[in-house]
Amino acid sequence: MQYPINLIERNATMTDRTEQNSPRRRPRTRTIVITSAAIVVACSTVSALVIAPWVEGRTASAPAHDPAIQRELDGLVADTGFPAALAAVTDAGGAVTDYVSGVGEIGTDKKVPADGQVRIGSNTKMYTAAVMLQLVDEGKVALDEPVATYLPGLLEAHDIDGESISVRQLLQHTSGLPNYTGAIVEDMSALRDTYLSPRDLVDLAFTLPVSFAPGERWEYSNTNYVLAGLIIEKVTGRPIGPEITDRIIDPLGLTETSFPGLGDTSIPGPHATGYYAGLGEDLEDYTKLDPSWGWAAGQMISSPSDLNRFMRALIAGDVISDASLEEMQSTVPAEDPWTGAEYGLGLMSYPLSCGGLAWGHGGDIPGYETRNAVVPDGDAVTIAVTTLPGSLAKDEPDAYRIAGEVTDALDAALCAG
Repeated sequence: MQYPINLIERNATMTDRTEQNSPRRRPRTRTIVITSAAIVVACSTVSALVIAPWVEGRTASAPAHDPAIQRELDGLVADTGFPAALAAVTDAGGAVTDYVSGVGEIGTDKKVPADGQVRIGSNTKMYTAAVMLQLVDEGKVALDEPVATYLPGLLEAHDIDGESISVRQLLQHTSGLPNYTGAIVEDMSALRDTYLSPRDLVDLAFTLPVSFAPGERWEYSNTNYVLAGLIIEKVTGRPIGPEITDRIIDPLGLTETSFPGLGDTSIPGPHATGYYAGLGEDLEDYTKLDPSWGWAAGQMISSPSDLNRFMRALIAGDVISDASLEEMQSTVPAEDPWTGAEYGLGLMSYPLSCGGLAWGHGGDIPGYETRNAVVPDGDAVTIAVTTLPGSLAKDEPDAYRIAGEVTDALDAALCAG
């Protein structure tokens, strides 16, 4: 993880496992065998506009509340120091079990709302990539077409050859374009109530040098997804928020998921307070903020169960065509976030301690961190905490350690079945 610890998600850190040394860990025996047939379900759609809403919920058939998973969340609060932690565990049949720990507001006994809404940061990239791949299915975008085809002159204005970078390289973070968050890391407080347009973000990015030649290697950059969002808007003639809503949120019945509108600083549904602090500073309420600087890379709001529903639909082939899902799950090594991780097109895979792979993303934004994944049989877990690891850390190595606690909890929950 080489992102500014208190910035929008640069992806989760999964440290080398230390199960045997942790009092909260126990050996896992579950084995997950991953096959293409398990990942790509026969149902295939060309456009998400024809998706039938998924029906999932908390029913009598929901899995029993697992004390081991509850201990993981309690540990994140009592041992690690997060004000609150919440999780949704969705089984292969779609039944949801909620977990909470901590308090909804520091200094009070306010309860954490079960399945409360959170800012999901870079999980937004999964939705942006899915919309792009729907446009590929519709013949309106080609993955290996250069950026200049859709955004002529934009990169050239910054002395970059737009013919040399493809849409695929944007979605897979192999473009070499600099990460604009590196230009704003020192002044997060000034951004809290500041609107930044997508073109502002592009301009910020190119105050920094390019990292490498296109296609040379993998390196996470939020700039890639700002350009992807601009391509979506250019091709559809509509803002990206309504495109994500009409193509994914509404068809899947994601009632707790939204792409905040211009100037909207609130979280619309029940939620725990989100907190933020620089290294060595006191936590402050950061629930309200202008998320425009995340845009297509990290602006969205959701709940743990809605994130699970989206991920399950995505890997089941109910959001994009089977061919596009295969492209989305064609990965390159991305060891930067954690050992064994690989990055596809807005979707990551990483190994579980109990065997097999999980698919997801993860998101960081001041106030909230989410870690989430689904396994091929359809079990999905999302864990959210109400501040960033760096906000609790005494230094950067400590922030990496704390981030590892959250991803370890996700791994434990996915391996609990």
